[in-house]
Amino acid sequence: MKQGTLFYDRESGRYNFFYTDGDGDRRDYGGIHCGEVFDFRLNGVWVPARVEMGDDRKWYLVGMPGLELDGLEVKAE
Repeated sequence: MKQGTLFYDRESGRYNFFYTDGDGDRRDYGGIHCGEVFDFRLNGVWVPARVEMGDDRKWYLVGMPGLELDGLEVKAE
């Protein structure tokens, strides 16, 4: 399981996160792409959501527009 905290990577133009692998090494997820589904921790509950980019070139979670992505906990298989 890959789990970390989202941040916006200005260089790639994508949201990204770091996680710790099974050996205890810190790894770079490599950037989130449109359409990817992750579990996000919202109010202490893990909620699955898809990440997309709007016409305004801003990233958002489908069904949760306006939610600030920076600092959200995320996990992926």
